[in-house]
Amino acid sequence: MFRDTVTDIFFDLDHTLWDFEKNSALTFEKILEENEISVPLHHFLEVYIPANLAFWKLYREEKITKEELRYQRLKTVFDELKYPLPDDIILKMASDYIDNLSTYNHLFPNTVEILDYLRPNYKLHIITNGFQEVQNKKLKNAAISHYFEQVINSEMAGVKKPNPYIFKLALEKAGTQSQKSLMIGDSLEADIQGALAVGYKALHFNAHKEAKHHHCEMIDELIEIKSFL
Repeated sequence: MFRDTVTDIFFDLDHTLWDFEKNSALTFEKILEENEISVPLHHFLEVYIPANLAFWKLYREEKITKEELRYQRLKTVFDELKYPLPDDIILKMASDYIDNLSTYNHLFPNTVEILDYLRPNYKLHIITNGFQEVQNKKLKNAAISHYFEQVINSEMAGVKKPNPYIFKLALEKAGTQSQKSLMIGDSLEADIQGALAVGYKALHFNAHKEAKHHHCEMIDELIEIKSFL
């Protein structure tokens, strides 16, 4: 479908190649224990996962800062769990989380296989809303940084997906054009609609089991990319 038209492939990182939920759960398992927080991990994650997604949406929309995101997503959860914590502990846990998250390196199934398959024929890049210092560590510790020629993050761009500027900056840094580019990511709003608005082609990795839509093709497993490229 894209074989004859695409030269450059741009991947999202979290929830697309790097298994954010698994690595995040392992991180919280460690820091809850280290900070002597007696909340069962599964109860914590039931509240944290949707709260984190909601705060990231606010962050994408420039409604909260990085610092507010890191603090509020934890304070909100502990308040809802009726486990109030002083601010100094919440801030310490927020810092502990960032320090430890990138030390875990679980990838989605077939990530390395599909990158090995694509690299001989396409230039590969990353466009991520994640924080620069954390995302670079994730790529390095997961041993996949060498696959990517350009890694564009929202701190570098000064805006976040789906803002058109970050996609245009990615094209500029990659030295390519939108009609020759394919975006693969998990977020319909940030990755798919954002890329399509700038003229990219798009492939939606359905990591969250969302309903089918008309914007572009969807895949449930990364290995399915082989049928398009």
